[in-house]
Amino acid sequence: MFRRLGTLTTALALAGTLGVAGTASAASASDTSPEDRVSGKRVYNGMQIAFDPSMPDAFCTLGAVGEDDYGRKIAISAGHCLNAPAYADREIHENIAPVYHRQDIAAGPIGYVRYFKDREGSMTGHPTKDYMIIELVGGVALSSQGPHLKQTGELEVPGGKASPNALSPARDDERLLGAALFNNNELLVSGQLGVWYGRVTNNGNGIYQAHAKHKAGDSGGPVTWHVPGTPYPSEANGFQAEGPWAGITKAIILGLPPYVYTSSANILADLRARDTADPADVYGAGFEVTRNP
Repeated sequence: MFRRLGTLTTALALAGTLGVAGTASAASASDTSPEDRVSGKRVYNGMQIAFDPSMPDAFCTLGAVGEDDYGRKIAISAGHCLNAPAYADREIHENIAPVYHRQDIAAGPIGYVRYFKDREGSMTGHPTKDYMIIELVGGVALSSQGPHLKQTGELEVPGGKASPNALSPARDDERLLGAALFNNNELLVSGQLGVWYGRVTNNGNGIYQAHAKHKAGDSGGPVTWHVPGTPYPSEANGFQAEGPWAGITKAIILGLPPYVYTSSANILADLRARDTADPADVYGAGFEVTRNP
């Protein structure tokens, strides 16, 4: 069975929009074949992704890769990277929205969009659920090591305030970092500007503000928590750092600092809440960052 989504529009953070037409098959993205051109390709946090092969300069970035509770290979990016209200906020079983590695589009799709939260009128994405779930094709190799950041699992904040998306009781990975003056929680962010870090200065419903810089195209990119006592990225260590996955890049706003991020707690909490309401049909439910090097 084939279907065509002729009006799928990709909207990149702080950029314009582009039209994407995709032909879909009812087959799962996990059903790979000997012709799968991306077999063995490494997929990692910080990888730039495109949705239209003819427009590689309109792109977003992967924030984390791993598996869900149902054994599917999953990548997470920003929901506002897509704008197609008819397909938003529901599971997309058909392969109507392919995702490509921006620097290797000729290899073919590395996966297919399975869910994204619509902006609902916001220029910077949904206030608390600005995320996208991509099911990766079965042949790719998952890696926890991005260009600058190695992710060591999911951030857990015992005793922290629960995400507004969380069920009760909230799990530790659905709780938020503190942003008061006596808290020294710091985020490490990787993107086109390299790797940056900064203290969380504000936490509004699981949307963090920090001085860690990013730019258009970095939407969805990786954010980790700086583990106290561990090295900061520097010239001495090749600008590398590691820590638990803490969220994804969201937008630049009129504020100080202007850089904002969707917390991993908001994403994981919403996935669990949706999976509880509709078991086994929610792509990404129970997501865990890969431990593969």
